[in-house]
This record gives sequence, C-alpha cells and structure tokens, in this order.
Amino acid sequence: MEATELKACIRNQSGKGPARRFRKEGRIPAVFYGSGEEAIHLSVNAAELLKIIRAKKENVFIKLRIDGEKNLEKLSLIKELQIEPVSRRFYHADFYEVRMDHRLTLDVPLHFAGIPVGVVNGGELQHLKRDLKISCLPSVLPNFIEIDVTGLEIGDSIKVKDIRVPEGIAVLDPGDVGVAMVAIVKVSVPQAEEAVEGAADAEGAAVAEGTAVAEGASPKGDAKG
Repeated sequence: MEATELKACIRNQSGKGPARRFRKEGRIPAVFYGSGEEAIHLSVNAAELLKIIRAKKENVFIKLRIDGEKNLEKLSLIKELQIEPVSRRFYHADFYEVRMDHRLTLDVPLHFAGIPVGVVNGGELQHLKRDLKISCLPSVLPNFIEIDVTGLEIGDSIKVKDIRVPEGIAVLDPGDVGVAMVAIVKVSVPQAEEAVEGAADAEGAAVAEGTAVAEGASPKGDAKG
C-alpha cells in the first residue's frame, strides 16, 4: 500500500475571517478525524493537495505530516472535499484516519476491458454502474476492479453478483444490480417515415400549385386586339 505525504499545520483559529486569510495564502482549512480522538483542525497547501488528487484520483492514502507542538504523522483518506462552485477551487477538506487493522468501506472504480462480441455485431455497450462499494483492509484495497466484457452478446448483461473480486474484499452492493449490458441499437423509424411523408407532401403541393397556375392562365387565342 502506497501513501503520499502532505504537510499540514495546526489551525488554532476558526471562523470565516481566518479561513479567508488561509485561502489568500494558498492554503485551505481542513479537519482530521481520528478513531476515538478529538478532531484536529488543520490547514494544508491547496496546490499540493490538487497535485496529489490529479496524480492518484481515487482513494489515495495520504500521510499527513502535522506540524505543531507535537509533530504527528497520521495515515488518512479524504472523507470530503468541498469545492467552490464558481472558481472550482478547494474550499475545505476533511481527512479521516486509516488504521491498518480496521476495514474500510469505499467506492472503487470499475474498469471495463475488451470489446464485446455484441458490439462487433452491431450492438451498443451500456455502462449501468461506474463503481462498486466494497469493504476490506487498507492493505488489500485495489485502485480499481477490472471487468472483462468481451464475451457479451447482444442482450447479455453483467450484474454485481457476476463480478469476481480479490480475496479479502467483500462486495456491499446488491447482487442483482446491473453493471453493464449490450443493447440493440435502435433506429428511429418514425422519423424516417415522417421525412418520406414530408417529401411526398412537398411534391404534391408543387404539383397542385403548377396545376392552379395552368388553370388560371388565359389562352393566347382569346386575347383581344
């Protein structure tokens, strides 16, 4: 199990004023929640946190190096990351402690491998679920779970109960929940019929208009001198 280090500082002040000052300095307020311990109020470098998330993306273990009266090291995961809706900048981060002897409950991404036979034959692969809720010890937490979809024919599907996970991992999602399926590509027949009918109507209108013009014209022999 790999953990990425992130420096953190004890935050002695709270409230909107100090929080705004932290953000102007390129830091964001944060809180660390430990098992059976009081929450520790921190601040972390926003750019460093962004770099970690971009590199790891999912369920990254973060070793917090906390500077204060007592220098601490805490293994953690991001519990919640608040982002400003307009600027998309980090607003606040919550970290919770990871203990190697305690199971974690997390959503792990699903990666679909291969091209289904049904897609080759004209079907369409539909992803019904993008992640899987699991429980396991930190030492066996996978970065993702891979699902081979090459054998799926048109009309076939994969459900949660069909997924094979490594030893030591318990799947918490209901087994009958769909994960992926190959569906028939639907052709919009009514639109095609409407296009044909529209063309026929336009042609009929043009013929009717030509007939009306022909009926309203005066023969050359009737013209008065």
